[in-house]
Amino acid sequence: MGESALAAFGSKALEDFNNAGRCSRFIWRGLTGSFKNLFSARYYQLTWNQMNIIGVRSVPVIMVTGAFVGMTLAIQAYDQLAFMGLEERLGVLINISVVKELGPVLAAVMLAGRIGGALTAELGTMKVTEQIEAIRSMGTNPIRYLVAPRVMACLLLTPFLIIYADLLGIMGGFFVSVLQLGVNSGAYWSYSASGVEFWDLSIGVIKGFFFGGAIASISCYKGFHCREGAEGVGQACTEAFVASFISILALNFAMGLIFKAIYNTFWPLRVLL
Repeated sequence: MGESALAAFGSKALEDFNNAGRCSRFIWRGLTGSFKNLFSARYYQLTWNQMNIIGVRSVPVIMVTGAFVGMTLAIQAYDQLAFMGLEERLGVLINISVVKELGPVLAAVMLAGRIGGALTAELGTMKVTEQIEAIRSMGTNPIRYLVAPRVMACLLLTPFLIIYADLLGIMGGFFVSVLQLGVNSGAYWSYSASGVEFWDLSIGVIKGFFFGGAIASISCYKGFHCREGAEGVGQACTEAFVASFISILALNFAMGLIFKAIYNTFWPLRVLL
């Protein structure tokens, strides 16, 4: 009994290790293919089409998400700050939370739900109907033809979508704070300008490159390696979203530690102040 359980555990560990290696190779090939496509004009139209689907069509839902994040923060934080007589500093709390953490993370999660599932379903259907094998049989690299344009579109446009989410989050928090809660608008922007630095905004934008790459790579990988049938495609979509969501949280934590160490290294006096 013990030997069979140990053998099953070892077999599962080897299978997971093999899947991790296969996923790493796939992501590497997708990223390198994306940069190679930059120097090949034949792939420009494919990338442009994906930029329209992934980026332009995602703007409304990203803007709505950002606006409600800012408005909710204003409602939730006002009472605590007003109790201490610091309601005029509400803008600092809202804006720094939106541009550093909530804006990038929630925008990426919305993209994982809207784009990740679509990419997985599209490529998974092509896999099930053997369209990917047909592309390979014609001498075309399916990674460069199918995966690289999608990865490049996510890499390029996720930071801009995060900027949209940040902008609407800031404006949503402002309107609720000033028009509904009665915070002085001049003090709101004055404290915000003194408390939020360009470094804070840059952190969120840089995170966008990593989030976008993770969403596209994981979704395309799940689509390329889904099981046969409609059930396999559906399960691949679910797995793609869950894996993308976990990777976004893990990347956010890791980059938070890295950026904090960088900031403490180059601007130690500001940390002490």
